[in-house]
Amino acid sequence: MTKRIFRSICLVAIGVLFASIALFVGALYDYFSTVQRNQLKMQTNLAAHGVANEGIGYFDGLDTKNYRITWIDSDGTVLYDSKSNTDEMENHLEREEIKQALSKGFGESSRYSSTLTERSFYSAELLPDGTVLRLSIAQNTLFTLLLGMLQPICIVILLALVLSFWFASRLSKKIVKPLNDINLDEPLNNDCYDELSPLLRRINFQQQKIKRQSAQLRQKQIEFETVTTNMREGIILLNIGGSVLAINRAAERLIGADGSPVGQDILSVNRSLGLQEVLNKSVNGEFAEKTMEMGDGIYQLKSSPVLSEGKVSGVVLLLLNVTEKERSEQMRREFTANVSHELKTPLHTISGCAELMVNGIVKQKDMTKFSSQIYNEAQRMIRLVEDIIKLSHLDEGADDMKREETDIYSMAQATIESLSQEAEASGVKITLNGENAAVYGIPQLLQGIIYNLCDNAIKYNKQGGSVTVTVKKEEQSVILSVADTGIGIPPEHRDRIFERFYRVDKSHSKEIGGTGLGLSIVKHAARLHNADVQLDSVVGKGTVITVTFPIITTMRTE
Repeated sequence: MTKRIFRSICLVAIGVLFASIALFVGALYDYFSTVQRNQLKMQTNLAAHGVANEGIGYFDGLDTKNYRITWIDSDGTVLYDSKSNTDEMENHLEREEIKQALSKGFGESSRYSSTLTERSFYSAELLPDGTVLRLSIAQNTLFTLLLGMLQPICIVILLALVLSFWFASRLSKKIVKPLNDINLDEPLNNDCYDELSPLLRRINFQQQKIKRQSAQLRQKQIEFETVTTNMREGIILLNIGGSVLAINRAAERLIGADGSPVGQDILSVNRSLGLQEVLNKSVNGEFAEKTMEMGDGIYQLKSSPVLSEGKVSGVVLLLLNVTEKERSEQMRREFTANVSHELKTPLHTISGCAELMVNGIVKQKDMTKFSSQIYNEAQRMIRLVEDIIKLSHLDEGADDMKREETDIYSMAQATIESLSQEAEASGVKITLNGENAAVYGIPQLLQGIIYNLCDNAIKYNKQGGSVTVTVKKEEQSVILSVADTGIGIPPEHRDRIFERFYRVDKSHSKEIGGTGLGLSIVKHAARLHNADVQLDSVVGKGTVITVTFPIITTMRTE
């Protein structure tokens, strides 16, 4: 057995050695042959240029070194040769490289010497005058190369044989030791003593059981990671000591972990009081939840204890994103408060004036003034209620409203005429530019978009200012632009300007009678038409609001 292993290892080592030497020498020989042919081709090209420019004088004093240069006439006659007398040389017209050069402009070939110990590479190029310039270089064959390297190769082989015999002897002795060579990964495949078979069968049974359990654990781990990795919500599994057992990417980002915190105490990664509070309750067996800001949003922390045999063995912590819910709730509260405030103010004014009039406190000459104030406040309430009803209708989708083709330019022209008196009273010049452009949509809402944009541009303008309305038709869209030279909108207010009841300058808005809902109506009406609203403003110079209706909206569906 030991001899068989020894012989096998030695034969493999010797075979690999000789194969490696053959491949290495062959690859090197092929590589350098390619390099030599490329160099010969380049030298031929350079010499051809020289001869073409200087003629036979080019060869005067030329050191050809290892190259042989031959200049051949178109009929095969040798005109010049750097190694031999041209008179004694035979006709070269039938040489392979000469034939190729005469027919294709360039040719090359290789030939072995009669003794097969040397190979010559030939490269020929056709000159403009019809003659051919040929360069050749000699190269030892692979057999000659091996003979030249015979001594170092023999030394390498001898060293390799000595090392192979030494390693084979040591390895063969180890392999024959049964106990040391038992393959515990595949116990039943071991070729060993019969007395060890019961032990190997027992080991195999235990290993199969462990593999099944490991496969089940890996499958569950893969399922857990697949489910949790792409979750927007965070999930963290902790042991009773607060160390992280598992965590998904969303949770890592939210708690500010630098790399994976698995194995670390959660409170060493994030020390927020809210997190400590819910974890402390869950460690004591209670369910806990808390809403707090984390990262770039608002999250609800839900912590549940994991019970094992009636005792707390760990904690599951969920981090749910409730940013949109909280913001919607906040907007609802703000809307309710704003509606109440906006209605309460004119009602108090109306009630106060009416009370003075009922009690006879108002003088007869002041009755017109108080009546006018009651009328103005009532009109303000009517406009406010109408705008709120419009927004509620838009929130529901306005499905009951009929869509038809509407010319935005004509509608803008009519709207400008209806606002001309208001513009004149405010000292604002309003103009319309562009062309007829049809949009398939709801006329009432489209008119509301134009009216609110123009009305705001007039109200928030300067004395002597201007408003320019532009309607432009493009290949894929219809663009409505309203530009004014008014007070402008500061950058910090631009993200909220389309919110309901939001005003940049509340005192100015109330002074001009605005409800704070105009741009909200524009935004919702544009959304129902799949239109995009863009705002560009410079404080003190003016504002440009552009509404772009996409082609799908401008096309009428039959």
